Amino acid sequence: MSLRVVDEVAELYGVENWGGGYFHINRAGHLSVRPVDGDKREVDVFEIVQEAVAKRRLTTPLVVRFPQILGSQLMRLCHAYEAAARSTDYKGEHFPVFPIKVNPRREVLSEFLKAGASQHIGLECGSRSELCAVLSLEQPPESLLICNGFKDEAFLRLALQGTRAGKQVVVVLEKLNELRMVIRLCRELDVKPLLGLRAKLYSRGSGKWEASGGEAAKFGLTTSEMLQCTRLLEEAGLLDSLKLLHFHIGSQITNIKRVKNAMKEAARVYSRFRQMKVPIEYLDIGGGLGVDYDGSKTTFEGSINYTIEEFANNVVYTIGAVCDEDNVPHPHLVTESGRVMSAYHSITVTSVRDEIETFADNAPAVTIDDDDPQVIIELKEVLDSISPKNYREAYHDAMESKDDLNVQFNLGLISLEDRAKGEVLFWDICDRASNFASEADLADPEFDSLSRTLAAKYLCNISLFRSAPDSWAINQLFPIMPIHRLNEHPKETATLVDITCDSDGCVKRFVDQKDVKKVLELHELNGEPYYLALFLVGAYQDVMGSYHNLFGQTAEVHVVVDPDGTSHVTKVLSGSSVEDMLSFAKFDSAQCVKSFEQMVAAQTAAGRITEEQAQSAIGDYSAMVKKPPSHE
Repeated sequence: MSLRVVDEVAELYGVENWGGGYFHINRAGHLSVRPVDGDKREVDVFEIVQEAVAKRRLTTPLVVRFPQILGSQLMRLCHAYEAAARSTDYKGEHFPVFPIKVNPRREVLSEFLKAGASQHIGLECGSRSELCAVLSLEQPPESLLICNGFKDEAFLRLALQGTRAGKQVVVVLEKLNELRMVIRLCRELDVKPLLGLRAKLYSRGSGKWEASGGEAAKFGLTTSEMLQCTRLLEEAGLLDSLKLLHFHIGSQITNIKRVKNAMKEAARVYSRFRQMKVPIEYLDIGGGLGVDYDGSKTTFEGSINYTIEEFANNVVYTIGAVCDEDNVPHPHLVTESGRVMSAYHSITVTSVRDEIETFADNAPAVTIDDDDPQVIIELKEVLDSISPKNYREAYHDAMESKDDLNVQFNLGLISLEDRAKGEVLFWDICDRASNFASEADLADPEFDSLSRTLAAKYLCNISLFRSAPDSWAINQLFPIMPIHRLNEHPKETATLVDITCDSDGCVKRFVDQKDVKKVLELHELNGEPYYLALFLVGAYQDVMGSYHNLFGQTAEVHVVVDPDGTSHVTKVLSGSSVEDMLSFAKFDSAQCVKSFEQMVAAQTAAGRITEEQAQSAIGDYSAMVKKPPSHE
């Protein structure tokens, strides 16, 4: 294998830029994962997928999870804050909290709690369901359970019962009415609560979620409302329960300068409360720490212009400096960096099922006859004369002729066969012009657009609405690349389409360090399985995926690498079956089978089909109910 080719392919896909040190290409030309930060032990992903398909009878799409990456990312985060505290003599501790809205899977939460026991890792919830989930989990004794979001009386009652159960439940108040309910419930239940206030800062983040911060933000209390809260708590004898100040300026902050401004404002609010003798001990800076999805290290919405260490340094230094200036204690820092903790740990593998042929890919060669319309003859002359010197002019001539072709067809002047012949000639000209433009290697928006139009469409066995909903909903860029044949230069360019019946089920934007690519370099299909992976899908995608077209949960394998360097699958989870999805849509699968049998029986009784045909139809229907919804 040529290592030079592997290096060139790795650079093409940008693996070292967006991979966080976890993803590489091995000597076999396969994608490999090193799930333990700083450790060379690796997992061959292609081999894992082959085993899952051949031995475990799983089908794509397939989620491959690496639980060790969860622990690695958590420790990266914690070590960054510890190092920042040491370098600035910061006295407060760091309390990492994982917001389960980012990924509520039990195995994800359990892995964080296990890996972060020494770091008093906590959890955050924002709904009744999430609260019930987190209250059932064992947390490290000093860790926090943060309750965010709008809360009704039932939510607040259960949160206070969590305090009775021995957890450090911090109820973060979003509205004055929530405080009034808390005060009443505390008296009723005789519970001493831990409370927080969510501040609505003037500062805002940057990027796609910038609007979630600032004065117009959905959540948070104004300055006057926070002061009113302190007065009400003092009147109720609960001021000493106010332990936390919370704020959030937006997810996936792209620009580190916005972080500095927000930290300074939040630190000043904290300082003023401390000077008012309000015993706040924790400053919860929320989320916002971003993931560099495209590896460009810029302020582009799919990137960030800082590292975890730079983010932590800015937070710790800025807050510490304000506190020192105002002579107040350094608060313990609570972070809710769920995206960066979970994004890297899972990839979704799909197989390319087919290539959707475009335009005249399989059209027969065109033969010009004497009685062909003049527009056909002109297109053939352009095709025969096109060259590297005149391809631009030839393309423009072809465009004019194609317009003439359509006008004449609409007027009834040419036949359907003539139109088909003209279209074949036109797309042949486009194909040659595009190739000449590519060889010229000149930036030209016109021919870039043509290249995208001519690109292949690879049909992937996946539903984007299920596996990568943010790709569809908010145009989130996820790195995509093959997991094998990476010792070969890819020679095709393509866009990706999924197997849903929705025209939005496609990927037409791809990661690039300098720009956003409109096509992805891929290998030619050769009749063998061809696997692609979507990366950094461990945050939000699991929980936000829809059941569009009744495509259900995908199968999963969980993979770890042992101390001796061997990797093995620790858990296999089957995906949804058609029966599961029928049940989701409130169909009874047994009744469905029975109804179909009755329809077939009626056809048999009427003599329209034979008994053998009837049994074949019923057998196919019954078998389909047990299969996965995706195409095998």
